[in-house]
This record gives sequence, C-alpha cells and structure tokens, in this order.
Amino acid sequence: MFRIRTAEPSDTAVILELIHGLAEYEKAGPGDISVTEDDLRDSLFGERPSAEVLLACEGVQAVGFAVFFHNFSTWLGRRGLYLEDLFVKPEFRGRGYGKALLGELGRIARERNCGRFEWMVLDWNTPAIGFYKRMGAVPMEEWTKFRVSGDALRDL
Repeated sequence: MFRIRTAEPSDTAVILELIHGLAEYEKAGPGDISVTEDDLRDSLFGERPSAEVLLACEGVQAVGFAVFFHNFSTWLGRRGLYLEDLFVKPEFRGRGYGKALLGELGRIARERNCGRFEWMVLDWNTPAIGFYKRMGAVPMEEWTKFRVSGDALRDL
C-alpha cells in the first residue's frame, strides 16, 4: 500500500534523512549539506514556510519526497510551481512513487492556477532525464543556470 501525503512537522527527521539520501545519490561531498532538523522545521513549518513537502509512503515508511515552492512568471503574470528536489530511495524505484509524486504536483499546480511547473536535473542523471521526458517534460536547453552563494553573495 502506498500513498502520497503532505509532510507535517513530525516528519522533519525523515525529510532530513531523505535529503541525505538525495545528496548521496547526487555525489555530494561530506560538507555540502549543513541543514539541521531545526532549520527544516523553521523553513518548512514555521511562521512563513519557504517550501512544501510531499512524502511518498509505503505503509508508514516514507520512501521518497518532493520539495516544492512557488515562483512567478512575469510573462504569464501568474505564479508557477518549482520542484526543488524529487527523490525516491533506490530500493523503492520502479514502483510508481516518482510518477505519483509528479502527478500530485501537477494536480497541485492546476488547482493553484499555476502557469508553469518547472525543475532542474543534473545533466549526468540520464535515468531521471529519461523519466521526466516520458512524463511529458521538455528540457529547456537554451537556458543557463547562474548562482551566487558564499563570499560572492556576501560581496554582492
């Protein structure tokens, strides 16, 4: 039995566990993740939540998640839905969890009148790229992502 549900504050530890699983899959270094349970609890469930989380559950066990938030399109004059992270534990892949998470996000985007539903994927992650294309997603190859962080953000 599996289901998709909205995460609650009591899920903070499992969300952090899934973040670490994603980081391992994405070959992150040991110092790349600095988030704590307190950070997550405040950012996801505090007074002004920055993002929302869906959990894919098999029975009572969370086996995957999707972290998302709203962005805004000036060209459409409407908000969009941005998927920050989608992750299913390797031993649970191929069972429909990823498809169910994306489907629920699509439902949320339609329900909230979003003009777009977007995300990024690492260019080496060919299994994910193939999965997203099978789901009807189209790569936006003409765009280049930029980031300012750390000292550069401070100096900006």
